[in-house]
Amino acid sequence: MATLGIIGAGAIGTRLAQQAITAGIDVVLANSRGPETLAETVAQLGARARAATPAEAARAGDRVVVSIPLAAYRQLPVAELAGKVVLDTSNYYASRDGRLPRLDTGELTTSELVQQHLAGAHLVKAFNSISDHHIPALARPAGAPDRTALPIAGDDPQAKADAAELISRLGFDTVDAGPLSESWRFEPETDPYVLPYSADPDAVMASWERLVEALRNGNPPQLPAPDPGAPLPAARLRALLAGASRKLTADRMIA
Repeated sequence: MATLGIIGAGAIGTRLAQQAITAGIDVVLANSRGPETLAETVAQLGARARAATPAEAARAGDRVVVSIPLAAYRQLPVAELAGKVVLDTSNYYASRDGRLPRLDTGELTTSELVQQHLAGAHLVKAFNSISDHHIPALARPAGAPDRTALPIAGDDPQAKADAAELISRLGFDTVDAGPLSESWRFEPETDPYVLPYSADPDAVMASWERLVEALRNGNPPQLPAPDPGAPLPAARLRALLAGASRKLTADRMIA
């Protein structure tokens, strides 16, 4: 694996870029505002990173991470991602992304929607269920006793195997949650989402509740200090996925 393309230079995208570089993988990083706006980020990442347009990052990557707000999914370069294994980190928040009725009703999962747009790509849902600051905190070498597992889902078995290989190099085991139609099992506010990776899940949940209350009252939200994280072994993640209940948009605390 020579190069990882990353479309989306937000918190998750930049964390994954750093993990890839640490693992000896070159990175081509893109955002929606142009390569020149990534000069500082690329300088911090070092010589293995370069900035590009989304289409260039898609062409350059042996595998490509897509980490953008869901509202922008139609801007992804379809032709350049055709035939590629694409790791999709997206989550749906109607308050940010606008109402998408097929997601609100559960007709589709988020990644099924993205896959329909990227019809020629091999989509794998990954890295959407862990907080960005937990990625470097919990990454461990293969075989480490405290290695953390992440869920993945996809319709192409080979693509999932390729994604699992990449994720392993980035520091994590994987648990296969099934096809994209089952990826709801680790979408927002399900049992495997974010909290199991937290050292103090109760404190994290209380912070979410305070954030929601502030937003509802029109008050400035106060962001909590990052939780240090706690390892989540594959067996525990597998049990959480099996017991997950689907949370449609209307049932969620943060819609």
